[in-house]
Amino acid sequence: MGDATNTEAERFAIGISFGNTSSSIARISPEGKVEVIANEEGDRQIPSILSYIEGEEYHGTQAKAQLIRNSKNTVAYFRDFLGKEFKAIDPTPCHASAHPEQSSSTVAFTIRDTPSESPNTITVSEITTRHIRRLKQSAADFLGKEVNAAVITVPTDFTDAQREALVAAAKAAGVEVLQLIHEPVAAVMAYDARPEAPAVSDKLVVVADLGGTRSDVAVVACRGGMYTILATAHDYELGGASLDQIIIDFFAKEFIKKHKTDPREDARGLAKLKLECEGTRKALSLSANAQLSIESLADGIDFSSTINRTRYELLSNKVFGQFIDLIQQVIKKAELDVLDIDEVIFSGGVSHTPKIAQLASNIFPEKTVILAPSTLTTAINPSELSARGAAFQASLVQEFDVEDIEQSIHPMVTVIPHLTKAIGVEFSSGSELAFTPLLNVATALPARRIAQYSAPKEGGDVLIRVCEGAHEIKVTKPEPKAKQEKPADDEDSDFDSDEEEEDIREIIWKTEKPIAELAVKGIKAGGKVEVMVHVNPDLGLQITAREVGGSTAVRGAINGSA
Repeated sequence: MGDATNTEAERFAIGISFGNTSSSIARISPEGKVEVIANEEGDRQIPSILSYIEGEEYHGTQAKAQLIRNSKNTVAYFRDFLGKEFKAIDPTPCHASAHPEQSSSTVAFTIRDTPSESPNTITVSEITTRHIRRLKQSAADFLGKEVNAAVITVPTDFTDAQREALVAAAKAAGVEVLQLIHEPVAAVMAYDARPEAPAVSDKLVVVADLGGTRSDVAVVACRGGMYTILATAHDYELGGASLDQIIIDFFAKEFIKKHKTDPREDARGLAKLKLECEGTRKALSLSANAQLSIESLADGIDFSSTINRTRYELLSNKVFGQFIDLIQQVIKKAELDVLDIDEVIFSGGVSHTPKIAQLASNIFPEKTVILAPSTLTTAINPSELSARGAAFQASLVQEFDVEDIEQSIHPMVTVIPHLTKAIGVEFSSGSELAFTPLLNVATALPARRIAQYSAPKEGGDVLIRVCEGAHEIKVTKPEPKAKQEKPADDEDSDFDSDEEEEDIREIIWKTEKPIAELAVKGIKAGGKVEVMVHVNPDLGLQITAREVGGSTAVRGAINGSA
């Protein structure tokens, strides 16, 4: 009987990606693989929508369908209202669903959620609780086990009040929030947690989260297995809805041309267009053509038409450009260059669009890995990244005590000092000194790095300098190619083949401030020198240099500034 109590108290955690447009749930399987869980309708991307018909609650895709027939009792796009005062919200995305209104100082919706004819005022916190409860139940039905805890992803601009409101709403749904993690960090973790992922390495990653109603981009520094967000950029009006509107306008103009009436002026016709055009956009991400077919679009007229990807991309060119501008904006905000970026991860449903990844690959150098379905066959489904990262984190912390989790995410632990200048080594073997970075900018402290350097072939004494360094971008103009004479009868002579070649850009490291010098004497011919640099939180350094295989080492220490 004593074991029964332990069983009841057992924590079973999942990862939840709670999006403004759709949500996902995931769990680490007993084999250690991430499973993105489907709900009872078989959807893994579950619309964050609730709808009520005579007291019956509908959720996800079923609720989304009610935006046409039962919009006043259908609540959508509510996540970003959580924990905010009514005067601080933008209700625009909710024009086609139950409209937010003020209740005390918070946001609420007036809907008929019971069989009674009288509507009720339901706060956004209660709507969130009902949504999380349905996600929890879907996970429990899929796994055959009661779910009582979760790691939930949140945008980087979520305030403390919003985080507290989300934790309270989840608790009311019977879900203990083990941790809230930022969406871009969850996306990076989803890739780093794969069994085939390379060992932990220092890298700078841009995470472009292109969602249904908003877009968020972040630069994440991955240093020694720790993730630090260097800069973020947000556009609350740029998302899948922007692209959907382009398709809506395209088909609406075609309908007007044929039938002399605008289907967008009818609320139900517009709702039908929105729903079908979203599906058309998604279809164009997978195929070159997509068909739209709507019964009784306006004035009882059925409508059917097609659009190809080329036309769609031409019409959407301006919006695609805005996505790319947002990426460039956040890199500039982090005081970096595109040459600094090692990976670009595309997250969110709109990231399936091939053109966006293609445009992004044009602005980054070849060495930068673009992780998107259209550029890499092994890329993870962008719609599942946040949930996968949350599930991985949940598997790590679900066995911890609450006190241990709270201590590990306390600001005293998480808000730690970082390097503002790179620390590296100038290695002299009788030739010119060359700076090699060892600890990059934004490395969380304390940190330690070890590197080996080849000594001169003849051996001898080697001078090692540990320095602060910085890099600059060197731009080299390519030498013009000699023009070749064209044959007089060349039919293509009208075409100018002298295309301007792009400037060559490369990173050049330079020393800014010497920190310490060490000399390793009497190295054997063809030997190697190993250098270890340890940086304390107060910027104090311990440095060790020795010949690889040697029995003695040279050590030095520099006091910190704090």
